[in-house]
Order: sequence, then C-alpha cells, then structure tokens
Amino acid sequence: MAQRQVQHTKAFFYMTGAIASFVAMAVAERAVSLQLDTFEIMLFRSLIGFLLVLGFIFVRGERKNISRRHMGIHVIRNLFHFTGQNLWFFAITVIPLAQVFALEFTTPLWILILSPFILGERLTRKKITVGLIGFGGALLVAQPALSGLGFGVISAALAAIGFAGSIVLTKKLTQSETILTVLFYMTLFQLGFGVVCAGYDGDIALPSAPNLPWVILIACAGLTAHFSLTTALSLAPATLIAPIDFIRLPAIVVIGFVVYSEPVDALVILGAGIIFAANYINILGERDL
Repeated sequence: MAQRQVQHTKAFFYMTGAIASFVAMAVAERAVSLQLDTFEIMLFRSLIGFLLVLGFIFVRGERKNISRRHMGIHVIRNLFHFTGQNLWFFAITVIPLAQVFALEFTTPLWILILSPFILGERLTRKKITVGLIGFGGALLVAQPALSGLGFGVISAALAAIGFAGSIVLTKKLTQSETILTVLFYMTLFQLGFGVVCAGYDGDIALPSAPNLPWVILIACAGLTAHFSLTTALSLAPATLIAPIDFIRLPAIVVIGFVVYSEPVDALVILGAGIIFAANYINILGERDL
C-alpha cells in the first residue's frame, strides 16, 4: 500500500510537468499558426523531437535498449496521436483555449471505456460516475450547445478520442517497453506521417526566423509532455492519471483571459469546480483501494 502511494505521488509530479508542457505548447502553436498549417507544425515538431531523442540515444549509448517488439501497437498508437494532435492544433486556432481544453478533457471518459478491454483495468461503478461528472463539468465549460457545433468544436471533441486511444496504448506499451523506446517511435513515425501530410502538395513552408523559437518550444514541450505522461502511466493506472490532467483547465483559462482577452463566465467557473471535484473524488477512491 505504502509503495503504491509513493508511485502515485511520483506520477502526480510527472503529470504536473506534462500539464505545464501542454499549456506551453498551446501558446506556442497559436503564435506560429498564421504562418504554418497544422501538418507543417507537426512535421517540424517531430523532426526536432526525433533529432533530440536520437542524440540522447547515441550520447547515452542506448541503441541496444530500443526494442523492435510491438511495432503494430506503435503504429496504431501514433496514428491515434497524430490524428488527435492535428485536430487539437486546428481547434486551438479557431475556438477559445478553454473550450478546446474542456472538450479534450472528455478523454478520461473514453479511457474509462477503453481501458478494461485493452489494459484489463477494473471499470467500477464509482469510476463511471466520476467520469460522467467530469464530462458534465467539461461540457459546462465548453458550452457546445451555445456556441454551435462548428468545425473547431467537432475537431476538439474528436481529438479527445485520438488522445484516449494514444494514452491507453501507451499504457499497454509501458508494460513491456522502455519510455525511451516509446518516445523514439513516437517521433520517428510522426515525422514520417508529417512528411507525407505536409508535403502531399509539394509545398512545405519553412518557419520564419521569428517563429523558429516557437517551433522549437513546441517540439521540446511535446517531448517533455510525453516523457512526463508516459512516466506517469508507468507508475499509476490510466484511470487515475488522466483525470489529474484536468488541472490544465484553470491554467489555460487564466492564460486565455490574460494573454488573449478570452472571456471567463460563470459556467466556466462552475464547470471547472465540478471537474476538480471529480478529479479529487477519483484520487481519493484510488487511495482507498
């Protein structure tokens, strides 16, 4: 029991790093979106990330620890993530940040549905209830009925499904693969996907000098986010890790208000409170197991 609590505490700190990285990535993506499309952003993010991971592998002599097992799972996992990430990047440019993040936070609900079938984790009535409470809070913040189901709202909602598939398959991979292996194939496959999708028309825009630091930040934040998330998933159940990510919501609401003058209304505050409550209930439930 004590060892599991220590692991869950470590997972929480890693998730804090993931949250900071995801928020930084959202701000940086908005900064470059006027010059680069989503496929180009993913291409350069994956290129820089792949070079960083490859450099780490050679400097640390880790080549022998890069496994070639489960290639099929790596491919499917990265298809989920690449699709979800592109939809997420697009949504950030057309609807408020709080709405994007709130719709993304339906991801734990999809994880709750997928985890028993892929990971063999228990799906209890309490977890279902917590997931539905969190989902309801996210809908209050997103307010899709009031804003209409435009492309941005639909993209953010579909991105959540992509992220859920990626997270569940990441958890499955960490049962037998190293975190470095997961990151290596993530950057490699997504670099390939990015080249195909960004270059299908024969025209790939290069980032301008003012935008290059933002692109580098996106790449570094993407790596640290997934390193932190993958590490957290190796320490605690997916159904515990995913709801912690709700902490991103108040952070992005503040940034949206201060940096982009995006309004904050009573439904946003109420929805955030409900999400926090669901997250807290879930963590208490895990500690009692």
